[in-house]
Amino acid sequence: MHQKITIALDMMSGDHGTSSSAPAAIDSLNKFNDIFLILIGDEDQINSLLSEKIKKLEGIKYKIIHTKEYISMNDDIVSAIRSKKKSSMRLAVNAVKNKEADACVSAGNTGALMALSKIILKTIPGIDRPAICGSLPTKTSQFHMLDLGANVECSAKHLYEFAIMGSALVQSLNLKTKPVIGLLNIGSEDFKGNETIKTAGQLIQKSNLNYAGFVEGDDMFNGKFDVIVTDGFAGNIALKSIEGVAKVISHFIKKEFTKNIFTKLSALISLPVMKSFKNKVDPRKYNGASLLGLQGIVVKSHGGADSLAFSQAIETAYYEVKNELLEKIDSLIQSELSNE
Repeated sequence: MHQKITIALDMMSGDHGTSSSAPAAIDSLNKFNDIFLILIGDEDQINSLLSEKIKKLEGIKYKIIHTKEYISMNDDIVSAIRSKKKSSMRLAVNAVKNKEADACVSAGNTGALMALSKIILKTIPGIDRPAICGSLPTKTSQFHMLDLGANVECSAKHLYEFAIMGSALVQSLNLKTKPVIGLLNIGSEDFKGNETIKTAGQLIQKSNLNYAGFVEGDDMFNGKFDVIVTDGFAGNIALKSIEGVAKVISHFIKKEFTKNIFTKLSALISLPVMKSFKNKVDPRKYNGASLLGLQGIVVKSHGGADSLAFSQAIETAYYEVKNELLEKIDSLIQSELSNE
């Protein structure tokens, strides 16, 4: 068990850079007694956003590694990886590789982060491809879904590996001891889907994982499944579709409540209910997608994350380290391989 959890933060990346990452770092330092942060970015920018009280903790609870270089959302991935050797993202991943940090968090370019992480950290033995895993709310709790875009094309074996990693993640976050796994498909019947999906279902069924069968898109939020497995193509489309629907619903609710004086009064009366609803579906509370399958913990924050969302991503990394995610993935892999 880790006595002190060290997390490297890419402070420069994302749409808001230090203006969201610095307040999030402060929040995490105040929230967790056993955390140590490595703040990687422009030292002057970072210090300008830290309070005098927090600055007194430098060397005790955090340190700053100065760099002005960062990978932007518009950078060509290959050229950025080759030329930006001192980017805040690369230095954060390097900190994990060199055992200076237990995990790293970045809101930067997803493709660059995945590529850098795979090159620098390598994959866990027994895992062919890393996958991006995120969480979404259900009627009763939440579920984790992978892959969300790292692997456009997947074999049945890849989907089976995703199921192992997703199960280990949910266990490491202390959400379930035996997570229920579903495989995203166009129908719940055994004969539905292409050969890859059918074969993947058979592989997971034969394993020791808690497999509940195929799941259709409209059943993802019923609370029955803890982990939903799919390829990165379908997963990314599903995620973006969900985000789009949420925006449309929010638009319609606001539009209806502001039509006239009577609807505005009804909005005032229903304010407590609407606040509760917003709190439950607030995407910022589910921010922090895990790059699973690597020999190190890497968490991807949404590029447009504000300080609350970035803080949630740090919290995700914190609990993955504290609850020994890598060890649990490795243990599950070895257990499954021994049963093949």
